[in-house]
Amino acid sequence: MNLQSDEILYSFIGLFTLFNFLMVVTLSLVWLERKFLGRLQGRVGPTRVGPFGLLQAVADALKLLLKEDVSPGPSAKLLFFCAPILVFVPGFMVWLAIPFSENLVVRDLSLGVFFFVAFSVLSIVGLVLAGWASASKYAVLGGFRSAAQLVSYEIPIIMSIIAVVILSRSLNFVEIVNAQTTIPYGALLPLGLVIFLISGVAEVGRTPFDIYFAESEVVGGPFVEYSGAHWAVFFLAEYINTFVIAMLTALLFLGGWIWPFGNLPLIPSVLLLLGKTYAVVLVIFWLRATYPRLRIDQLMSIAWKFLIPLSFVAVIIASFQQFYSWPVWSLTVMSLIGLLVPIYIQLRVQRKPAMDAAKRYSQRAILHVGVKRNIDTKIDELG
Repeated sequence: MNLQSDEILYSFIGLFTLFNFLMVVTLSLVWLERKFLGRLQGRVGPTRVGPFGLLQAVADALKLLLKEDVSPGPSAKLLFFCAPILVFVPGFMVWLAIPFSENLVVRDLSLGVFFFVAFSVLSIVGLVLAGWASASKYAVLGGFRSAAQLVSYEIPIIMSIIAVVILSRSLNFVEIVNAQTTIPYGALLPLGLVIFLISGVAEVGRTPFDIYFAESEVVGGPFVEYSGAHWAVFFLAEYINTFVIAMLTALLFLGGWIWPFGNLPLIPSVLLLLGKTYAVVLVIFWLRATYPRLRIDQLMSIAWKFLIPLSFVAVIIASFQQFYSWPVWSLTVMSLIGLLVPIYIQLRVQRKPAMDAAKRYSQRAILHVGVKRNIDTKIDELG
C-alpha cells in the first residue's frame, strides 16, 4: 500500500470515528439540555428511561427513525430528500480541520480557518432548497428567513475570526491555540468573543434567534413538511453545529487545550478542551432558558446595526495593535470600550422612547384614578 493509500485509509478511519463521536455528542447534548433547562425552570427533566433519563435521547432517536417518512405530493422529490443532507454535510465536514489537541486532528490544514469558513456557509443552500422543494408557502417563507438570517450573521462571525487571525498571524487552528499560551484571546479581545458567541447562536438557529422556524408563525420553517428520519437529520445538524460553535469558541478565545500550569498529555488536554466546550454549550442553553424569541425586525437589526459594525471595530482594534506594536493591555482596553459604548447606548438612548411612553401611560392612569376619586366623592356628598 503506497503513501497516498495510507493517507486515504487513515482519513476514512478518522472520519468514521469522528462521525460516531458526534452521534454520541448529539445524544449527550439532548440529555444535557433537557436536564439543565429542567433545573433552571424548576423541573426534573427526563428521569424514567434509563438511569437519570440517559436513554431518553436514544428512545427519541429510535422513534424518529421508525416514524413514517412522507413528502408532499407536489414536492420535488429528489431535491426534497437531498436538502437535509446538504444541511448536515457542511456541519460534519468542518470537523476535518478542527483539532482536539495539538496531535489529534483528522487533517492538520495550514488553512484550517479558511476551510471552516468556506464549508460552514454551505448549509444555507440546504435550508433554502428544503423550503423551495417542499412546495409549501410556509416552508418557502421559512427558507427565505433562514437565508436572510444566516447570511447576515455570517458577516460578524467571519470578521471576529479575522480579528483572531490578525492577532495570531495564522490560519491554522493549532497555531492559534498555541499563540494563547500566555493569555487567551477572550481576555485580550472580549469584544470578539461576545460577537462570535452571539452570532454563533444565531447561526445555528438557537433561541432567541430561532425565528426562521418559529412554530407560532411559519409552522416549522423550511422543514415543516419533513418527518421521520429526514426531520431527524435537521435535528442532528442543529446540535452538531451548536457543538461546532462551542468548540470554536473554546479554540479561538478560551485557549483550547492550553493549561496555564504547564503542558498536558494527550488525554487530559482533550478532556480540558471538551470541558471548555461543554461550558460554552451550557451558556447557549442558558440563553434559551432566559430570553424570549426575537421578532424578525429585531433579529435583523441586531445583526446589521450592532454586531456587524462592532465586528469591524474588533478587526480595526486588532490591526492597530499589531501594526503599531502597542502593549497587549491596550487591546483589552479598546475592546472593552467598544463593548461598553453600545451597551450604554442601548440602555440609555434607545430605551428613552419606551420609558417616555411608560411615563405617559402612568400619568394617564394616575389622572384617571384621581378623576374617579373626585367623582366618587361628589356622589357621596350628593347622596
